[in-house]
Amino acid sequence: ASRMPRVVVVSENSIQDIHTDMGVDLDRMRLVPVGVDPDLFRPIEGIARRPGRLITTASADVALKGLAYLLEAMATLRAQGRDISLTVIGRAKPGRSMDMIERFGLAPHIEFVSGVSDERIVELYSEAEMAVVPSLYEGFSLPAIEAMCSGTPLVATDGGALPEVTGTDGETVFRCRAGDADHLAATIATALDDPVARERIGAAGRQRVVDRWTWRRCAELTVDQYREVLDMPANRDKAARNGRPRC
Repeated sequence: ASRMPRVVVVSENSIQDIHTDMGVDLDRMRLVPVGVDPDLFRPIEGIARRPGRLITTASADVALKGLAYLLEAMATLRAQGRDISLTVIGRAKPGRSMDMIERFGLAPHIEFVSGVSDERIVELYSEAEMAVVPSLYEGFSLPAIEAMCSGTPLVATDGGALPEVTGTDGETVFRCRAGDADHLAATIATALDDPVARERIGAAGRQRVVDRWTWRRCAELTVDQYREVLDMPANRDKAARNGRPRC
């Protein structure tokens, strides 16, 4: 990576991490965030939100994604008498999370969904009162912007690039500390108790994504980087030697 003339990176947080951990010069990196299709991920009229229903994405049962903290928070909230349930976009696999689900007696209250269309995932977001991203670290987080673009209020940690992506606490996201199940539970409880804030944050979150992270915008920024690289002196010289016109 340190030898490449240009590295395209999805967040400012990742740029700093790559610079620190891999020694890549800052002037060799450019920010091109990934995106979402706002015409697909959108609020769906006619689908009622299910009281107490949360949704999260867990494509792999790895500690970094923080599912264990969400399960612990869910157990705490149910012990407090809250009737909450969880949709997990991902497969149920043997491992720590499944062990926790059994230990806490959460199996009747958790649904794993996999192998469905994007349209069905959008419907699941519309059915949920809130989406949760409990990650310890994210370089960007597609699940966060997909949830926000769907108009679903988001609870997210401060891990990695998540604050950069999700915006200001109390305006476009309900934020909590990464790796803190008690704070996650308290943040979910606060959001569940404030439907006005949920509606406001859900709408503002969608607008934030539409303004910043569409696939069209991603494509435009990527083309800009292609042009910058093609216009580097070494590449201009190579094109001239090969008889190719400059772009």
